[in-house]
Amino acid sequence: MKTSHRTLATAVAVLAMAALTSCGSGSEPAADGTVTLSFMTGSDQSTVDTSKALANAFMKANPTIKIEMEHQPGGSEGDNVVKTRLSTGEMTDVFWYNSGSLLQALNPSQTMVDLTGDPVLANVQPDYLPVVTQGGKVFGVPATTLGGGGILYNRKVYDKLGLEIPKTWAEFMANNDKIKAAGTTPVISTFKDTWTSQIFVLADYYNVQAVAPTFAQDYTAGKAKFATTPAAQGGFQHLADVHAKDYLNKGFGSATLDQGLKMLVEGKGAHYAMISALLPPLLATYPQTATDVGFFGIPGTDPAKSGATVWEPPAIYIAKTTEHLDAAKKFLAFVASPAGTEAVTAAVRPSGPYRVKGSKLPEDAIQVAKDLQGYIDKGATAPALEFLSPIKGPSLEQITVAVGSGLTPPAEGAAQYDKDVEKQAKQLGLAGW
Repeated sequence: MKTSHRTLATAVAVLAMAALTSCGSGSEPAADGTVTLSFMTGSDQSTVDTSKALANAFMKANPTIKIEMEHQPGGSEGDNVVKTRLSTGEMTDVFWYNSGSLLQALNPSQTMVDLTGDPVLANVQPDYLPVVTQGGKVFGVPATTLGGGGILYNRKVYDKLGLEIPKTWAEFMANNDKIKAAGTTPVISTFKDTWTSQIFVLADYYNVQAVAPTFAQDYTAGKAKFATTPAAQGGFQHLADVHAKDYLNKGFGSATLDQGLKMLVEGKGAHYAMISALLPPLLATYPQTATDVGFFGIPGTDPAKSGATVWEPPAIYIAKTTEHLDAAKKFLAFVASPAGTEAVTAAVRPSGPYRVKGSKLPEDAIQVAKDLQGYIDKGATAPALEFLSPIKGPSLEQITVAVGSGLTPPAEGAAQYDKDVEKQAKQLGLAGW
């Protein structure tokens, strides 16, 4: 999902990858046998705190290895510098960067160390591997927690009305009927911030993949379309359904994200199709967010296949130019271990589960993180489409606003989006377009 034409993978993770200011891949071991690894990471507070926690805990456990971090401002400038440094062989030993389709642009087979089959990956959840894989080779380990895309709901409203988590869209709509009858807004929409209108479509991808497992590949190859794949058209239909039933808040067209989150936390609205990673900043003002807001995936048609779409964590990679491969691999193995995630949890309150086997959320984890953990434990997740395909049309948020406002029929909206992505696919030079 794009905000200001950047992917939600970037927006949610708040990744910062910009100008490097120092050396390349490292130096020879010091006289005392210590090795120094250079580590490029972001400059936003969460990324800095996470990186520091990992580096400090690792150095404590490995006193002969030092880690020197470089912090860069974020933005497109950073992406360009990362590409330049990798292509010129001047990258740090290890570095933090996006997972998913954005990885393709870094030409990983030429610039990064292939970790396929390496013990470094022993604790990485199998569901995560596809988003750090290119050309059948695995290149990174998860740097932090994942986020969920789906329905944030007010648990107090559910408790008061005796509602159960819906496992099908029909059950979800039935819950909405009961909520409306009780005098509460069933579904919050905030179309003033147009990007928020996309979640019903983007977070429905788990249901698309459950019915059409090869959709991402076929879509990238120009063989599958939203308008001609019933499951893919489902997200547009969801937008139309909740509007047609008059479930939305008054003034949804001019409502903002902040207003929507406030409505949800205060129980004035019961459901909000949104990204879970936006909740932690609310804790300072609304501490009840931790307990009163829950999460479930956008329901599909088969209760036996209910699951959730997730926005996967960014990754830490090893540059092929490193002179300290053993030390770099040792660091990545630590990052992708329960000891590594415990170090992060002690410094940064997790907003979702880790993608590391054996990692546990703390008792005081926010409810949404616990709910997401349930989907991870069941193996019932799929990455958002933008992690699997580089094609993301720039006009989706305008199309979804129109569909969600009752101005454009869902089938027409899906067809419009197919035309929208065609331009981008051709710009990327993809085969089949």
